[in-house]
Amino acid sequence: MISFKQLPLEAKAAVAAGVVFFSMILSRSYLAEKLDLRTRHWVLRLQMALFANTLMLMGSLHVWRSTVTMFTRSSAANSFCFMLWKIAVFMFLALAHSSFFTLLFLVAEEPYFFSLAAYTCLGAYIILIFFLFTLGSVEQAYKFLVGRGAKAGAGNKNRTAMKPVLAVMLTLVLTVVGLLNASQPPTVNSVEIPVHKLPSTMNNLKVVLLSDIHLGPTVGKTKLAMIVRMVKALKPDITVIVGDLTDAEAEIIRPAVEPLGELDSPLGTYFVTGNHEYYTSDVSNWFKLLKSLNIQPLHNENVKIVSPKSTDDWFCLAGVDDIEADVLRYSGHGMDLKKALRGCSGEHAIVLLAHQPIAAKWALQERPDINLILSGHTHGGQMFPLNAGAYLLNPFFVGLYKVGQNTFVYVSPGTMYFGIPMRLGSRAEITEIILRSP
Repeated sequence: MISFKQLPLEAKAAVAAGVVFFSMILSRSYLAEKLDLRTRHWVLRLQMALFANTLMLMGSLHVWRSTVTMFTRSSAANSFCFMLWKIAVFMFLALAHSSFFTLLFLVAEEPYFFSLAAYTCLGAYIILIFFLFTLGSVEQAYKFLVGRGAKAGAGNKNRTAMKPVLAVMLTLVLTVVGLLNASQPPTVNSVEIPVHKLPSTMNNLKVVLLSDIHLGPTVGKTKLAMIVRMVKALKPDITVIVGDLTDAEAEIIRPAVEPLGELDSPLGTYFVTGNHEYYTSDVSNWFKLLKSLNIQPLHNENVKIVSPKSTDDWFCLAGVDDIEADVLRYSGHGMDLKKALRGCSGEHAIVLLAHQPIAAKWALQERPDINLILSGHTHGGQMFPLNAGAYLLNPFFVGLYKVGQNTFVYVSPGTMYFGIPMRLGSRAEITEIILRSP
């Protein structure tokens, strides 16, 4: 039997990742009994960071071998430039690995430069791994097609050496493009949506949709203030924030949230939780903070949005907790559609706020009479090559979907980004939704 010491480094990293993962599973019930909620979830986040790092270690070993070890036998291996390259690759990998820990230790009113650098390296790391894998697969396919009988020569060695060079060049270009794209203000996307049973007096009602701002290690007060200015310029009747506003505890990042107090939509500003609010383990304090800023959380509840022109005309605006609360066993929280829609009959239009598209799908299976659901969560994939995974994992990916005869689902691509300050194949968005009565 092969001992652990005899395993290759990638296999050892895989074993370590498995150990961390199973420790998370096994400790969940134990921690639930021994620790308070905040401490328990902080430990869980630490375990998640360790798990991500052990998984990344396999990729990092491949990156090192492809970009450094492969060239140690070349004539330039002893040069000063090659030494600098080795240091650069090591620092790049170290920063990428440290990104997950900045979420725990480096969150303030404005992002630290270290956090921005670490998450930028993480984004570049994902792109580089993708290209190394893709180009390696193409190389193997080529060898298979031309046959293995051909002798390895200088041409083959040159092609092998070109693979990491090309991967690094593509990664550098796409990283710069992604950074520039994400640094731009969100685009304002105006969408007209017909809402069955919406009173005629509420025709052209304007709802501004925000989602996935992710105040935390790479998004701070300056960016939030910009978003608020853009929203106010649109003069919405209602503003809704459909989750993932934050990645940090309320007290830590309180100064960064202050611009939200300037939102002054005449029919109110409303909020529902996303999965990342539950990762903070501080939802109650976030509710208190948002209420102090005149933002109403919809915690499996609803409000009547009354027409400014007639008090007899109204529609039901409801919000559900994010489904991650159930997974995390977050006491007093979890998606409860019956409670959220209590008093919302089919005689009036129903608009539901639900962070994840899968929650929107579940809601329509239970209550097909819902007329409009506003979601986020997917980020439009945020960046290549993650877009494909986000598309496959969500029943609604991004944009407007018609479901059945009288129901629409709109999924925001996100107003900012999570962690990695890059966007490739997606664009941050503030959505201006014009409700049309039939």
